[in-house]
Amino acid sequence: MDLRSLIGLIAIVLLLCFTAFLYFKEHPIKGFSSSRTIAATACFGALSAILYAVPIFNFTLPFFPSFLSLHFDEIPSFIVGFAYGPYAAVGSILVKTIVKLPLTSTLGVGELGDFILSTLFVLPSAIIYRHKRNLKGVAIGFSVSLVLQLVASMVLNVYMLVPFYSNVMAGLNEEILLAICQLAMPWIKDVGWSYAFYAVLPFNLLKDAIVLVLTFLAYRYLHRFIKFSGQ
Repeated sequence: MDLRSLIGLIAIVLLLCFTAFLYFKEHPIKGFSSSRTIAATACFGALSAILYAVPIFNFTLPFFPSFLSLHFDEIPSFIVGFAYGPYAAVGSILVKTIVKLPLTSTLGVGELGDFILSTLFVLPSAIIYRHKRNLKGVAIGFSVSLVLQLVASMVLNVYMLVPFYSNVMAGLNEEILLAICQLAMPWIKDVGWSYAFYAVLPFNLLKDAIVLVLTFLAYRYLHRFIKFSGQ
């Protein structure tokens, strides 16, 4: 990402948050507000976009293929989903995707895959927590989200992402992808299920575990300052 793109993303976040601030200042109402939900969704979605797109918040690990990077953009979506419900969670993911689309290098396919996986990761927890607002609800939601996202990430990579990159992206066929994988994990035999089980599964398990721990810690702190709907 170049400097202008970075400045643009930050400007979007500041604009959305400033708009939300003005609204709340002029309309200090209690209880649920659709306008408050929309403003919060936009702010947290823009924050997700920064965590997704800005290089300083993404990093690779030496024992995984170099094109797999850790990013923590689901954390704001989890928080807004817990605070304002499942629609807000999906809305924040959608905002992140829309903000990221002009910067895409994958013809939008990478962003589509990320939208699907992020939604499958965040949405179950938001739905379960909406009906069971306690630590048990958080634990059940996190467990369901983790399993669903791990399975979906393998299936999506095998049948959508890898075929797209190897057939459409110039200079990135299956042989090159396999060579990149084997630099970090020599035991990977192909870019199908071998790659999914030995690279995608453990990588996402590690990433998701970190995201869930950070989400729990952030939620425990922020819930005192966010006006949660329905409470």
